Amino acid sequence: MQQAWDILTYVVLPLWAVAGFLDYLCHRASGMTHITGARESLLHWLMLAEVMLPVSLAVFFRINALVLAIMLVCLIAHEVTGYFDLKLAMATRKVTILEHQIHSALEILPLTTVLLIVILHWPQTLALFGAGSQPADFSLGPKQVPRWVEIIPPAGAFLALVILPYLEEFVRGIAQSGRK
Repeated sequence: MQQAWDILTYVVLPLWAVAGFLDYLCHRASGMTHITGARESLLHWLMLAEVMLPVSLAVFFRINALVLAIMLVCLIAHEVTGYFDLKLAMATRKVTILEHQIHSALEILPLTTVLLIVILHWPQTLALFGAGSQPADFSLGPKQVPRWVEIIPPAGAFLALVILPYLEEFVRGIAQSGRK
């Protein structure tokens, strides 16, 4: 099962952060904030929250039926929000083929993440749906805190590639909204 963790940690999550940054670059190139102001950026922040809640839970808490249920709800919410984001984007600006390809990655990587976590925690996944030999655990218990060396590099990359660019996009959108 170590291979699944390694794929999640060293392939899926970095690809997700890079795809988020590329999406930001597409937004910037299309002049998104001049067209929709902060509206579209707010949808991006909502999708970010729908992703950060389950990621934060997975890093700091034991993954059990409760955490898996939250992950599934957030995954569905992320897809619904993504639909409305694309609906707004396509109605107001040119969404390039490249941006569509990046969106494909941003849709499949959360699903990939959840599927890998489901595989890694199969007994609690079964228990969540009333199957298997374990009872569903709906407690929220902390796990051993990751070492700094395990937290700082991915958190720094995420901050640099996702949080700061999308914050800049939001600020530009607010400024543009004030001009309208």
